[in-house]
Amino acid sequence: QVQLVESGGGLVQPGGSLRLSCAASGIIFTTNVMGWYRQAPGKQRELVARVSTRSSTNYADSVKGRFTISRDNTKNTMYLQMNSLKPEDTAVYYCNAGGALFGRDGPIWGQGTQVTVSS
Repeated sequence: QVQLVESGGGLVQPGGSLRLSCAASGIIFTTNVMGWYRQAPGKQRELVARVSTRSSTNYADSVKGRFTISRDNTKNTMYLQMNSLKPEDTAVYYCNAGGALFGRDGPIWGQGTQVTVSS
């Protein structure tokens, strides 16, 4: 069974940090481009960052310099280190697998984890 499970979301104050994790099962993790997306209330889902099988990365302009995407192929897990968080980063964050580094979204999605940035 193909499954992506996100964790690490929560409530954090502006300027704070969080680290999200995405654990994958049922897929050959090492052959998949992985990505993080987010959806804020009333807005469309948007790309946050992607990481290739060899750890090349692609970031949305809004998170460059603040967020870092990474993967550990030995653990079938992807991460998103989020620093200097802003209220506008508040959203449900989703894990995605099987897309292209600079192209289409993948067909596999996690259930999402809520990130709330508020004082």
